[in-house]
Amino acid sequence: MKEKINVAEIYGSNVFNDSVMKARLPKAVYKDLKKTIEEGTELNPAIADVVANEMKEWAIEKGATHYTHWFQPMTGVTAEKHDAFISPTDDGKVLLEFSGKELIKGEPDASSFPSGGLRATFEARGYTAWDCTSPAFIKETPSANILCIPTAFCSYKGEALDKKTPLLRSMQALDIQATRLLHLLGNDSVTKVNTSVGPEQEYFLVDEEKYKQRKDLIFTGRTLFGAMPPKGQEMDDHYFGIIKPRIEGFMRDLNIEAWKLGISAKTEHNEVAPAQHELAPIYDSNNVATDHNQLLMETMRRVARRHGLKCLLHEKPFAGINGSGKHNNWSMVTNEGKNLLDPGKTPHENQQFLLILATIIKAVDDHADLLRMSASTPGNDHRLGANEAPPAIISIFLGEQLEDVVKQLVTRGEATTSKHGDKLVSGVHSLPEFEKDATDRNRTSPFAFTGNKFEFRMVGSTQSISDPNVVLNTIVADAIADVCEKLEKVEGSAEDVAMAAHELTKEMLTDHQRIIFNGNGYSDEWVAEAERRGLPNLKSMVDAIPTLVTNKAVKMFEKFGVYTKDELESRAEILFEQYAQTINIEALATLDIAKKQIVPAVMKYQKKLADAVSELKAVGMDTSVQETLLSDITENLKEMFAAIGVLEEDTPKAQAMEDVQAQARFYHDTIFKDMNAVREPADRLEMLVAKEDWPFPSYGDLIFEV
Repeated sequence: MKEKINVAEIYGSNVFNDSVMKARLPKAVYKDLKKTIEEGTELNPAIADVVANEMKEWAIEKGATHYTHWFQPMTGVTAEKHDAFISPTDDGKVLLEFSGKELIKGEPDASSFPSGGLRATFEARGYTAWDCTSPAFIKETPSANILCIPTAFCSYKGEALDKKTPLLRSMQALDIQATRLLHLLGNDSVTKVNTSVGPEQEYFLVDEEKYKQRKDLIFTGRTLFGAMPPKGQEMDDHYFGIIKPRIEGFMRDLNIEAWKLGISAKTEHNEVAPAQHELAPIYDSNNVATDHNQLLMETMRRVARRHGLKCLLHEKPFAGINGSGKHNNWSMVTNEGKNLLDPGKTPHENQQFLLILATIIKAVDDHADLLRMSASTPGNDHRLGANEAPPAIISIFLGEQLEDVVKQLVTRGEATTSKHGDKLVSGVHSLPEFEKDATDRNRTSPFAFTGNKFEFRMVGSTQSISDPNVVLNTIVADAIADVCEKLEKVEGSAEDVAMAAHELTKEMLTDHQRIIFNGNGYSDEWVAEAERRGLPNLKSMVDAIPTLVTNKAVKMFEKFGVYTKDELESRAEILFEQYAQTINIEALATLDIAKKQIVPAVMKYQKKLADAVSELKAVGMDTSVQETLLSDITENLKEMFAAIGVLEEDTPKAQAMEDVQAQARFYHDTIFKDMNAVREPADRLEMLVAKEDWPFPSYGDLIFEV
């Protein structure tokens, strides 16, 4: 019998959250800290010692002996250095101490993390600073319990060396500009606007023992070789299908671990591809949601091992079937709990919503290249534009209701009606009739309005959601600031401001309607239409990275203090390096597997066939079938061996290149093509060689035998 789970009891049990702080901290200290968290006021250092002591006592009660400043360097994963609470005494014993200074500031060095030239290795000093807006938590592992304190990571000169610092800066920028706009519109009671995010996480689960037999999965996270099995996802029978007991056990344990950490894991199901699944949380503040998603990916991997499984988070672990994304559901919420992207029942009358909608449309159109760049990873290059993912062209889906309102404003200057959903009539008397949503969904759109939020569907499954949200927050802050500057010049009454806001709404919708597209984003016709509209089509990560350092981007990011020019240039350099390093590892793994596993296995099978031909001929048997098979194998092996030679020749050329952008381009244009030339005959050979003689598990073994 399964142990009963008391969700209410375990939820947040490993988090130093508001209820814990309220119960343990003196009222004045709690009030002071709460003000910083909710209003963004400067942290009072005087309270740090009290908070640190209570945090330590709580952590020790939870079995922790060490703490860590948990941070997110530009590798895209998390980092930690553990320190014990102990402090030696003169009598040879120890006290368990944790000071406010240790809570607020850490000095992890961490000089080997990528910095893109922001600091040299000999300039080792780097600081972590406590982010009190994201609660501390206990990380439980099989070996230890660790108090984790979310922190920002900066250089000695204050440059951002991480994913958190720019995110907090962008949230602050959007808060200031959105609050400014609402005050201009007469909403003076609003003191803060927060961005709210709910990132859906897709992933694959495969048997760990089979995973260990695949060097490509071990080294790169994706299969570099593999013929398609007779059945893939054609029947759509895995999608929302019955969850297998082994996977159900994993999901149950994952939920428990997530809930302990205050991660609101809500929805779980089988995704389209065999062995693919999804978990969706309830929305949280942008910063906390980002931390939680990083924690969730780590927890998935750890829980999977308990069940003899391996969690694959790569965007495209298997060629030929759906890859994995991370839909970033984004909205803006005031301190009063008002969702600024809620159109209400009559959107045509909701002037505030329409103005904010128009600024977002303007932001996405003006900076579509940056938004595309923010979803760029080497793995996502395999996924974008395929059947389950949006194309590389940024467009906005509004749905019939809002598209109609926009059309009225653009063509007539006024919107007088809003479309509403009809009754859903099933034709079965016993089934209830209910009102449908005002619009359908569009799964092909990279940036879709879905009721009261925008869903940015391009984000890759391995990514930190910090990058897309930094861009999204900043470009929207920029568009809102432009509107505010114009409204602040209006002289007259509140009605005059409202009229000016209405005119600005019409102007922005008219000027930026080219980015709105409600049709099929997968079609060839849309690619041609997007080109006619002048929309950028950045097909790869290498194409997208330079958008970070254009004069337009630098000016905008510096205007809001999100990135300096140096920080942007460093990130561009890091991204080029990461792309080159990723493809270099894949190239070396391709050569290693091809030369050490596939070629020897095929040659061994060749000999087995050749011996069989000789033996059959000796007794006068017809060997035409065997000889044809042997000839096919020989031709494919010859083609593969020639391709190996080309890859071996080109890879050192790529490695020797010093210009990071040129190097990344060479890896994209040449090495990647060379790798595919090795793979194609290898995959054909897999279909010719007996299964027991093939050196590693097939696609069918990996995705169906879980």
